[in-house]
Amino acid sequence: MPERLARARADLRMGVPVVLVQAGQAALAVPAETLTADRLADLRAMGPAVMAITGRRAATLKARAYDGDLARVLLPGDAGRDWVQAVADPADDLKTPMKGPLTTQRDGPADLHRAALQLAKSARLLPACLVVPVADGRAVAAEAGLTLIDLDQARGQLGISSPLHDIVSARLPMEVSEAGRLHVFRPDDGGEEHYAIEIGRPDRNRPVLARLHSACFTGDLMGSLKCDCGPQLRGALAMMGTEGEGVLLYLNQEGRGIGLANKMRAYSLQDQGFDTVEANHRLGFEDDERDFRLGAEILKELGFSSVRLLTNNPGKIAMMEKAGIAVTERVPLKVGETAHNRAYLATKAAKSGHLL
Repeated sequence: MPERLARARADLRMGVPVVLVQAGQAALAVPAETLTADRLADLRAMGPAVMAITGRRAATLKARAYDGDLARVLLPGDAGRDWVQAVADPADDLKTPMKGPLTTQRDGPADLHRAALQLAKSARLLPACLVVPVADGRAVAAEAGLTLIDLDQARGQLGISSPLHDIVSARLPMEVSEAGRLHVFRPDDGGEEHYAIEIGRPDRNRPVLARLHSACFTGDLMGSLKCDCGPQLRGALAMMGTEGEGVLLYLNQEGRGIGLANKMRAYSLQDQGFDTVEANHRLGFEDDERDFRLGAEILKELGFSSVRLLTNNPGKIAMMEKAGIAVTERVPLKVGETAHNRAYLATKAAKSGHLL
């Protein structure tokens, strides 16, 4: 099943539909972001199509989300690809705010639609999918050569991070410490790798100074002034170098888990006047889509059971504790405030509970 889910995510990124089946129900699903006009025409010829969007996006569009966490929007008869993408992507919401009124489906199960949105999110696409019911999903998949996902079989794996394995490690002398070692962890499903940078030789029987750092291309590499990620990364490594030991977990969960492309969409919305959380919601995402259990899994693989956690985010502490890693101390990491990110940091404190 991990291989099949990975194949489904790759198909969705290319705009190729996947077939979802569960308990006698079946449907074709394709993300709005990669949908072509020809594909839309083909799908509409197969039956009545609905567009699944998250409850967050539905709230922005004033659409009734009868299913709570999602809404099934009925496509008007003249809806083309531009209409579908306008509903999915908030880039032009302020320019053309009247997308509707949108009519949403109330009856029937929404499990297939929910799974489609989960797959789109995991593929780092906008969480909005065209869903078309079919009578025999297995026959359609076999005839068209499409990837089929049986949700009854995938129930324990859809939306759950794949197990990680320590593939290789090697000595890595760094500016902060010559006694560095880099571990590369790879998931079973062929997804993004994650890294552990070990400073010195920390005692596995004592709490280790640790940092869960989510990848930030703009901040870590480009020196962006819109966030405090780069200074936090360098500050955490410097503290570990000074103490002579520590572990920094570099998790490839860009943009709070929504991916770099969606992060740039959020930046564009911020330029329109929305804060970080509002931008994520308008895109259809939650405040934070990251899974810090990955960090707990890596720590356990390295032999650690307790940490002194370098963080301003109480949510990281709660998730570490829930995942079986004891947090004996929270070590503050307040660095990198600029005129460009002051409002961003204020939003993290006010809406995400960060201790700043």
